[in-house]
Amino acid sequence: MQFELNREFIDELKEFIEQQNSKAVKAKLEDLHPMDIAEIMDELNTEEAKFLYLLLEGEKASDVLIEIPENERRRFLKVLPPELIAKQFIEYMDSDDAADVVRDLEEDMKEAVLQKIADKEQAGDIADLLEYDEESAGGLMAKELIKVNENWTVQTSLKEISKQAEDIDEIYYVYVVDDDDFLKGILSLKKLILNPTHSKIKNLIEDDIHYVKTDATHEDVAMAMERFDLVAIPVVDHIGRLKGRITIDDVVDVIREEAERDYQMVSGITGDVESGDRVWNLTRARLPWLLIGLLGGILGARVLGANEEALSKIQGIAFFIPLIAAMAGNVGVQSSSIVVQTIASGARDFDSFGKKLLKELAVGLITAFVFSTLIFTYNFAFSNSMELTWAVSISLFIVIVFASLFGTTIPLLLNKLKIDPALATGPFITTMNDILGLMMYMLIAKLFFNII
Repeated sequence: MQFELNREFIDELKEFIEQQNSKAVKAKLEDLHPMDIAEIMDELNTEEAKFLYLLLEGEKASDVLIEIPENERRRFLKVLPPELIAKQFIEYMDSDDAADVVRDLEEDMKEAVLQKIADKEQAGDIADLLEYDEESAGGLMAKELIKVNENWTVQTSLKEISKQAEDIDEIYYVYVVDDDDFLKGILSLKKLILNPTHSKIKNLIEDDIHYVKTDATHEDVAMAMERFDLVAIPVVDHIGRLKGRITIDDVVDVIREEAERDYQMVSGITGDVESGDRVWNLTRARLPWLLIGLLGGILGARVLGANEEALSKIQGIAFFIPLIAAMAGNVGVQSSSIVVQTIASGARDFDSFGKKLLKELAVGLITAFVFSTLIFTYNFAFSNSMELTWAVSISLFIVIVFASLFGTTIPLLLNKLKIDPALATGPFITTMNDILGLMMYMLIAKLFFNII
């Protein structure tokens, strides 16, 4: 039965916590999934969450800690002693999850927690993972994996696998290495089991290996696993030695986080923020692009101010300013969003910059023709001025074509310059197209009415 969090449940739980009724709190949490418990903790204050969390034990406690949002987890860990973090949580985690948790700690706390871990091999694995960039494959991988030597027999390999499997939740592939730990191939468990026990591993391996290097980006990892339909992928260093593996569940988390980040950037929000963050953090993330929007509005006002004479002399010209600005912004955002989405999906059709622009030019011309014809028909029917009718229609045509090309060019250029193209969408494109669209509209209108 699926758990549904509601106010009645939270109020009852808070009452038990206030009474320090550990038995009742444990009973409420007993059958819940770690994700559900993490959601409950999000509804509690720090002291209440701490009381609840310290009642959890072993693997369940570590699973809940992983599910807590990063910012909340960081604040929560600050109130816990290093020994408790090490003994109650870290020791029950896989190396990749443990490294994520330790990475959130202050520098002095990191050292203290690592020293308190009883399993020194695990502590060493975590320390190794902390050396890698968090945004790289090395920072994403886990050290736990199944590996066999290419010179072993099937019988020897199966014995070793049974020992190695104790520390691993899921076995997707068996990785084959040589005496120096260089990756030589992969094996499925099925193939290993079905072959004679005396068979040499080197004669069974699949040498068509798909792997990523430790410095590969998260996006590279996700694209490789999607392209080759993998549930896990090995990670090697720059000379080909096996260092770890990345599983599909880690990649799903990365894809979700990247999608959330891109959505925030498209919306004009900088930084990685969530609705539960502090007011100042949420405000600070929104201010930069809103300031750009403010500056854009001021520039737009200056453009109109510079054309005050035309606005006063040409009857009806001001009525269509919102139309021109809205169409310029909307077309630009549509074009840039499509380009950014295609880049994010790993498409490889961006080698021909000119070809992409020509295609977008064709789309822009068709779109411009449709809408300029519609506005021409409207003005022809309801306006007494043919000059205004032509000025608005031609302006709209030019603005749509320009906005389409501008919205395509900017993310393509940013991608070529190795800058996240998601920056090009949303407020930036809208603001720039609004200003340039207004300038074009006023210039064309003045030409038609001989005001220049």
